[in-house]
Amino acid sequence: MPPLLDQVFECAEVPPEIMDQLWAAGWRHFGATFFRYNMSVDAAGIKRITPLRLDLEKVQFTKSQRRVLRRNADLRHVFEPAQITTEAQAMFQRHKARFKENVPDDLSTFLSHDPAHVPGKCVECRVYEGDTLLAISYLDVGTTSTSAVYGMFEPEHSWRSLGIYTMLLEIEHSRQLGCRHYYPGYATREPSAYDYKKQLRGLEVLDWASGEWSSYQAPAAIAENPSTPCLPRADDPLVSGN
Repeated sequence: MPPLLDQVFECAEVPPEIMDQLWAAGWRHFGATFFRYNMSVDAAGIKRITPLRLDLEKVQFTKSQRRVLRRNADLRHVFEPAQITTEAQAMFQRHKARFKENVPDDLSTFLSHDPAHVPGKCVECRVYEGDTLLAISYLDVGTTSTSAVYGMFEPEHSWRSLGIYTMLLEIEHSRQLGCRHYYPGYATREPSAYDYKKQLRGLEVLDWASGEWSSYQAPAAIAENPSTPCLPRADDPLVSGN
């Protein structure tokens, strides 16, 4: 068992180039609270946390991910400065019913009072069917990288795999910004509901001990079964502190 890592600090203003460095060192944040840790516990026992990042020069969507894009070709989306609106709060309350344990109380668990600027630049991806809002995800923007914060959607539209869809939209948006890396959040070395993150091609993992990133080698079970159910891409409090 590796030495326990469990660190936290508070900071309300972080320049984008420093955000890049923090993400590269395995840090994440909710609002002004930054954290990193290498172990978590759930009903199945202890899990080893692994930070992930996507090399945007190597990313290739899988057949399953391309199907998600086609399934939602009738939708439109927009990226704009992040905000906490009444509409978003209401969606969050409906969406959180999908969690079975460690259920978050409020959207402010993940976002600051001024999410577009505190602790750094953050945008939201809003997905619509006509004029009806179906999903929102939040994306931090640094200088050379971006990092997923939280994603939610209307549960009645779960057949669309909107958690995966907004992740793919964020990846494309990050490429359009000219970024090199996209951080989808933590995962675990053991199987978990968040294994869908491991299906990204061009994925890298952080070695906590050395601080070095290396290419992720997917286990055969994941590589051969890309049909992991779509769950909220934002790491729930158990997985991502996260």
